[in-house]
Amino acid sequence: MELTLIHQQNSAWLEGVPGEAWMATLGDLDRLIEACFSNGVQAALLYAANLTPAFFDLSSGEAGAIMQKLRTYRLRLAVVYNPDEVQFSRRFGELLTDERGAADFGLFTSWQAAQAWLCRSS
Repeated sequence: MELTLIHQQNSAWLEGVPGEAWMATLGDLDRLIEACFSNGVQAALLYAANLTPAFFDLSSGEAGAIMQKLRTYRLRLAVVYNPDEVQFSRRFGELLTDERGAADFGLFTSWQAAQAWLCRSS
């Protein structure tokens, strides 16, 4: 998958391709981190399909591992998902409650909302 460098207002981020699988395993996160540093950005906008298969099942540990590693490198992540296509585990909903208002992770149902958050959070 290609990541596209996006510039909006005074912000910049890398964006995935809607509907394309990209992270097959947690190890693939390193490619995102490398791309962010190579492009001089501190944020990414990914779509649900771009994430690991069990990202939205908190018991898998994938969401926590991804979010922790991105925090370690001070990278922000906006995720766009379609609520009709993505089902959260019950515990993932609890994670969202804990993350509400966080400056480094946001979950959105539209590109416009994710873009606004990235611009506001930079």
